[in-house]
Amino acid sequence: MKQLFLIFALALGTIAQAQLTPVAYKDGGQKLTGQLARPASGQSKSGVLILPAWKGIDEHAKNTALKLSELGYYVFIADIYGEGNYPKDDKQAAEKSGLFKKNFKDYQRRISLALDQLTRSGANPESIAVIGFCFGGTGALEAARANLPVAGVVSFHGNLGRDAKRPADPIRPKILVCHGADDPYVPQAEIEAFRNEMKASRADWQMVYYSQAVHSFTDTNAGSDPSTGVAYNPRAAERSWEHMRLFLREILR
Repeated sequence: MKQLFLIFALALGTIAQAQLTPVAYKDGGQKLTGQLARPASGQSKSGVLILPAWKGIDEHAKNTALKLSELGYYVFIADIYGEGNYPKDDKQAAEKSGLFKKNFKDYQRRISLALDQLTRSGANPESIAVIGFCFGGTGALEAARANLPVAGVVSFHGNLGRDAKRPADPIRPKILVCHGADDPYVPQAEIEAFRNEMKASRADWQMVYYSQAVHSFTDTNAGSDPSTGVAYNPRAAERSWEHMRLFLREILR
């Protein structure tokens, strides 16, 4: 019986993965390869751009794309690093993601290029959202700060900081931040600065805290030991997913 269940589960996984289609595009001479998931039903034209965590397109981003496509959205997973630049380990991931955080306009450009691929796939350019995890959550906020043509953004356990020298310009996209209350990688000072930025930018924003949740709380591959600062929290993951669904229903018409 266990063998039959395993075979069935593997078959389902294979079918689900087949729904993702690689899409090649470029940033100048840099080759990029994103992943596209078309909606399970053809009724909606709304789209969601996913910005993955610091190691690039991973299992968590792919699973999220498939789940969102089942809800009826066009979904595109952005390739931020590009061919030849994918991190091999945490050290490289920290270095490469750090460069994009510092050179935020480069990050915003890569996000904009991915948005173009999403609309080329059939998504309505007037009904787009950006979501991101960890480093991708930072990117979602950068999409809002740049006032890219999206209705709203969702940051899951992302860093919130920005250089204090940057002006707090008005922000048009709506913002949802899903934050682990015990995340050790986002200090209180960064949270306070973010709140002040949102007020100064006159943004339509909300921030939800999840108790006993640390960094990467939505990722099933993040481990189960919160004392490390990085761990999956199923309750927080489920609640934040529902909060995102409500947000998307509100902003995507």
